[in-house]
Amino acid sequence: MPLSLHHVPRALTWHPETRTLRIIDQRRLPEALVERELCTIDEVDDAIRTLAVRGAPAIGVAAALGLVASAAREAHPTRASIIAAIARLARSRPTAVNLPWAMARMRQVIDAGDADGALLLDALAAEAARILAEDIAMCEAIGRHGAALLADEACVLTHCNAGALATAGIGTALAPVYAAMAEGRRVEVIACETRPLLQGSRITAWELQRAGVPVTVCTDSMAASLMRDGRVDCVLVGADRIASNGDTANKIGTYSHAVAARHHALPFYVAAPSSSIDAAAPRGSAIVIEQRDADEVRRVGDRALAPADVRVHNPAFDVTPAELVTAIITDRGIRRPPFRFTA
Repeated sequence: MPLSLHHVPRALTWHPETRTLRIIDQRRLPEALVERELCTIDEVDDAIRTLAVRGAPAIGVAAALGLVASAAREAHPTRASIIAAIARLARSRPTAVNLPWAMARMRQVIDAGDADGALLLDALAAEAARILAEDIAMCEAIGRHGAALLADEACVLTHCNAGALATAGIGTALAPVYAAMAEGRRVEVIACETRPLLQGSRITAWELQRAGVPVTVCTDSMAASLMRDGRVDCVLVGADRIASNGDTANKIGTYSHAVAARHHALPFYVAAPSSSIDAAAPRGSAIVIEQRDADEVRRVGDRALAPADVRVHNPAFDVTPAELVTAIITDRGIRRPPFRFTA
């Protein structure tokens, strides 16, 4: 039976009548499904920084909608206070290009005229709604294009979470899986656990099970042996930023899978919306890699996994060079090497 896309969970919901933004708090998964309402810039900023809402497309959308939700609850929002909020949210996380991209669009609304008060808020709400709708449409387009790459009974290995919980729609890397299954093809997914924050085992496995997609969790170090044993047909991952030459930044550990896929002659696909392409970055070395707190590696909850004072290397992302990428799937179609993205 074809998969129903109605079963795919949504990372965030927007209620335009009340200008209310609600998110699934992804820090609580898979133990509990908890929704939070974000009403202030402090709450939006904290949700993005602490990964309550995460994924390059989702944080861009959440920042735009959260900006509106916060301004709507202020007694007297001013152009200056909204501009300051835009600048703050744009700095919440440095690697994903969608965040400053979305905030630049909101700033353009302010710079385009001299409206203030309710009229300015209406204009910002309209632009945020467009960003939301565009992301949903981009996910559907990625799904349509990418589904053509997945044969019946394909086994897809993925890393981190680039599914519905990383976007406003049905995802980026998981969108082709959902689209292929909606067309009646059988697809299964191997989700790498994705240390240190376990977004694969905690979030991707939860999302896929909830949607009705067969999923198996493996540790990150098991992926290469699964490829060797013929258990994997392709690797399909997302991207937080794509340089103009096709180098891609994604969750730490992605590069290792790309190297292993090349060694085992497997396709390595990257799926991302066109808004994740940073034509101003000539190559991956120009992408700023976020460094996160050492305790994400030292601890899981209250349990110590390493000595308290041991030095820790904890980049959130790594860069996969373009020569290891078989194809990049965007809402505009499938691009193959040589890559050259322009503004």
